[in-house]
Amino acid sequence: MSPRNVNPPMNFNTLSVPDVPRGRNGKHKLIVSRILSDLDQIRGGVALKVPLASLEQTKEKVRSALNRATRKAGLSVATASDENFLYVWVENGSETKAG
Repeated sequence: MSPRNVNPPMNFNTLSVPDVPRGRNGKHKLIVSRILSDLDQIRGGVALKVPLASLEQTKEKVRSALNRATRKAGLSVATASDENFLYVWVENGSETKAG
């Protein structure tokens, strides 16, 4: 074999495309899914009161994950927090259930 036909060694392992995991199932998926489910069930003018002690990650990381998910869903959500709770509500003008 001539030196031109020798491939350099691979830097990374390979995987068949059908075996590549699809979608993002990050650390925050469960809590974000639960918050989104509850937001879908409440009426406007009501906030969820999520205990900070129930979060496996920091409130900042959960807020970031929630922000990504709600933007993707086209939902405008606001948050606030105190020492014990993360408050989450749908802002006016977003779709909410009437009630």
